[in-house]
Amino acid sequence: MNAAEHEPAGGGGGSANTTALGAADWLSLAATPTFAIMALLTLLGGTPDMICSVVQDASPLGGMVPMYLLMSALHLTPWLKLVSSRRRGVCQS
Repeated sequence: MNAAEHEPAGGGGGSANTTALGAADWLSLAATPTFAIMALLTLLGGTPDMICSVVQDASPLGGMVPMYLLMSALHLTPWLKLVSSRRRGVCQS
C-alpha cells in the first residue's frame, strides 16, 4: 500500500493523510495476531460459548475457537503483502 492509492480524489496528500495511512496499516497488521491469541486463550481456558453450547455437535466448525481461527486466516492479507514486499526487496539487492 502506498499513499497514492489512498489519497482522496481532490487532495494533495499531507502529513495527516500519511499519519492516518500509517495507523491503518498497523491496525490491519494487528488483526491476525489478535484473533490468533483470542483463539488460543479461548481454547486453553475460555468459558463455554453461551450461544454455541445450545447446539452441541451441530458442526465441527461451531464454536468460538474455529471462528477466531477463521477470522485470523481471513485477515492474513496485509501480512502476506508485507512478507512478499520484503522478499522482493531482498531479491533485488
